[in-house]
Amino acid sequence: MAANSAGSAAPAWYEIQNAREVPSPALLVYPERIRRNIDAMIRIAGSPDRLRPHIKTHKTAEIIQMQRGRGIDRFKCATIAEAELLGSLGAGDILLAYQPVGPDQERLLRLQAAYPGVRFAALVDHEETLKALGELATSHNAQIRLYLDLNTGMDRTGIVPGAAAAALYRKIAAHPHLEACGLHAYDGHNRQTDTSERQAAADKAFEGVAKLRDQLVSEGLDVPAIIAGGSPSFPMHASREGVELSPGTTLLWDARYQSLFPDMPFEIAAVLLTRVVSHPRPGIACLDLGHKAIAPEMDFPRVALPELPGCRQVGQSEEHLVLDCGEGAVPEIGQVLYGFPMHICPTVAKYPELLVVEDRQVRKAWKVAARDYKIKI
Repeated sequence: MAANSAGSAAPAWYEIQNAREVPSPALLVYPERIRRNIDAMIRIAGSPDRLRPHIKTHKTAEIIQMQRGRGIDRFKCATIAEAELLGSLGAGDILLAYQPVGPDQERLLRLQAAYPGVRFAALVDHEETLKALGELATSHNAQIRLYLDLNTGMDRTGIVPGAAAAALYRKIAAHPHLEACGLHAYDGHNRQTDTSERQAAADKAFEGVAKLRDQLVSEGLDVPAIIAGGSPSFPMHASREGVELSPGTTLLWDARYQSLFPDMPFEIAAVLLTRVVSHPRPGIACLDLGHKAIAPEMDFPRVALPELPGCRQVGQSEEHLVLDCGEGAVPEIGQVLYGFPMHICPTVAKYPELLVVEDRQVRKAWKVAARDYKIKI
């Protein structure tokens, strides 16, 4: 609770009036905050046309439509299900930011056939994958659009910019059933809190990308687009001409990014509602916020609890989060508490629906429609 000018307690922005009706744990979302986050993305980019937001954080139709309503029509996703959701909503240009292997190669073609008015593309970083996609497209008399995925230092996927990368791009461009769309350079490892350090790191990571682009263009090859940056680094790439920007966490934000990047103008727009379920001994409280309710891959704290600043998170299991409040006050059993996830992206995927807060009430629910790896295709 916050104090107003008269000295009385005013509800915090995240508190809801009908909490008694909401089973816990639950994930609440606040549309007005999401709208402001979308507007902040556009301000940083300079235009909605420069944005290709990732939907992997929210996986939700209504949030996609909010972005489309602000003029954003290019998107990035990580799964065939996310691409299918985007296609079903009429998004114009969709990048599957993943190198398709196994059955996903066939699924990509089925996706294109199901939504012929949508421009789909995928990533490739290896000659064997390129060969398989080329043979598949030829056998179906189809066209597959591909971006060359570049490894600019994260060492997760991609090919290092250089001679081998140039040779692979040439093969895409030369294939009659493949279309070379440009370069993809995700630098998710650049998370420096200091903005000058983050800018320097982003500039260094981009050097090889720019050099490769210039080489390919000098050879007469078309490099229609470069897609660069995740949420922390996309402002650093915003000044680069001809670069599309692909933030994702910016839609909902989280406590970790809020702490790491105070320079970024985004608001937490997703909040966990939890309850105290036990006092196993003095000074200890247990919440119904286990591994199955919040991303558990990080060290403690895994959630910021603004109402319990003196309590430490000391244990977690499937359905329990244990707090040590020491000599401080322990919250009552049954008490409703609110928490800001430290990592929102995998937290969203734990919920079948997001509960929508309007005028301090949960009014409706939005299905996390691409939560699973398959919708229909």
